[in-house]
Amino acid sequence: MKIIILGAGRVGTSVAESLVSEANDITMVDVAADRLLLLQDHLDLRTVVGNASHPSVLIRAGAEDADMILAVTQSDETNLVACKLAATMFNTPTKIARIHSANFLAYPEIFSAENFSVDFVICPEQILTEYIEKLIEFPEALQVLDFANGKVSLVAVRAFHGGPLVGRELQELRQHVPNVDTRVAAIFRKDRPIIPEGDTVIEAEDEVFFLAAAKDIRSVMREMRRMDKPVERVMIAGGGNIGKRLAKALEKDYQVKIIEYDKRASERLAADLHHALVLHGDATDEDLLESENVAEMDMFCALTNDDENNIMSALLAKRMGARKVIALINRSAYVDLVQSGSIDIAISPAQVTIGSLLAHVRRGDVAAVHSLRRGAAEALELVVHGDTRSSNVVGRKVADIRLPKGATIGAIVRGLPTAENRDWGSKKTKDTAPGHDAQVLIAHHDTIIEAEDHVIVFVINKKLIHQVEKLFQVGVGFL
Repeated sequence: MKIIILGAGRVGTSVAESLVSEANDITMVDVAADRLLLLQDHLDLRTVVGNASHPSVLIRAGAEDADMILAVTQSDETNLVACKLAATMFNTPTKIARIHSANFLAYPEIFSAENFSVDFVICPEQILTEYIEKLIEFPEALQVLDFANGKVSLVAVRAFHGGPLVGRELQELRQHVPNVDTRVAAIFRKDRPIIPEGDTVIEAEDEVFFLAAAKDIRSVMREMRRMDKPVERVMIAGGGNIGKRLAKALEKDYQVKIIEYDKRASERLAADLHHALVLHGDATDEDLLESENVAEMDMFCALTNDDENNIMSALLAKRMGARKVIALINRSAYVDLVQSGSIDIAISPAQVTIGSLLAHVRRGDVAAVHSLRRGAAEALELVVHGDTRSSNVVGRKVADIRLPKGATIGAIVRGLPTAENRDWGSKKTKDTAPGHDAQVLIAHHDTIIEAEDHVIVFVINKKLIHQVEKLFQVGVGFL
C-alpha cells in the first residue's frame, strides 16, 4: 500500500515505524528537514520537506497515485486542507485527519464529502482520555481495551503473590468462575510471551491478558488478583488538552483536583470546570502536594506535556502516599524503564493512538486494532466474510484454523451490524449501540466461525500480522 504521512511528530513517527515494518511504501512530509533526516536514517521511507497543505508538496510526495493520506500534523486546518486537496485533485481513496479542536469535532458535517472530504477522524486527546477513564474504572488493570462496540473487553493484570490463580493451571480457571466464560489470550513473563495452554501455570508477577464479555470483567478480575477499592479521589497534574478532557469526564462522578502551572490556563480551567477543584501551582512542589492531601488520592495522573515533570510528579506522589500513579510518557525509551519502578502505569500516547490508524491500514475488514505492550503485540477485531469455499475460516472449528504460532483467537461476537451501518467512532451505551443484542462467544477448540462474525485475534509478535490478515481475507472468487 502506498501511504503518505503528513506530519513527522510523535504520532506520525510511530505510525511510520509500524507501517514500514509491514512492507508498505511510505512517504513522510514535514516542514522540519532535520526531523525528516533523522527518520530517514533509521527507517526505509521517502521524505519530502514542505507544507502539507500545499498542492505542489503533495505532488512531490506522490499523492497522484497514493492509496491513503494520513494527515497527522499539529494543525487541524492543515490536516483538513490536505484531505480536501487529496480528494479533489488526486481522488485519493482513503483520507484520515487528526483533529484536536472540540469546535471541529462538534460539527461532523465539516468532514463530509461535500466539505473537507475526510473519511476518518481521529482525536488523540479523546482516545487517551477514554483510555485513562478505563484505568480509573478498573484500578487493578494495566490495560483495558474494548472490542465489538464495547461487547468484549481485553484486560491485562499483573498476578500477585498469594493470588487465587498463582501456582495453578489455567484449566482450573473455570472452577473458580463456573458461571463466566473467559479466555486467557497471552501471558508475558519477564517480558517474554508465553502461549497459554490448559496446563500453563501462572506465576507471580506474570502479566496476564484475558478476554471476556464486558459485563463479566469484574467477576474474572476478582479471580485473577486482589480487587482494589473503587477510585473516589483523583488528582490530575496538567490542565492541557488531555488533563482538561479527563477532568471534565470525571468531575461528576469523582472528587477531582487538577494542578496547572500556567496562571491564565488555570483561570480558564476554573471557568470551564464545574465541580473539579483547580489549583495554580507546580505538580512537583512537595509542599503543594502535601497541603492538597496527595496521600489520600486513589489515583494521581501526571498528564503535562513534559516527560520529566510527569515522571517526577508521579514518583513524588507515590512516595507521599498516593495509592496508584499514572504518568504520560512521550519518549518511548522511557516507558519500559519507568513502569518497571514505582510508577504503576506509564502511558505512551502514540501507542494508545496508533490502533485507531492501523484499523484503516490493515488488509481485509478490520473493525478495531489495539497496540499492546508498547507496540510489541497487537489485538485485532477482524470481520469474517465469504463462505466455506472462499474463506479459510468460515464453517471451520477454531482448532482447525491454521493460525501462525503466536496468534490465538480469543473471542467471537455474532450478530453485530455490518460495515454499512456500524458506527465505531461514537460512544454509546450498550442498550442503544447497534447490535446491543449481539452474542459473545469465548473461543474454544470446537467453536465454529460463521460469516459476518467479529473475531478477536491476539498476536504476540507483530511480524505475524500479515499472515493473520491473509488468512482472514476472502478468496477472489467470492461475489
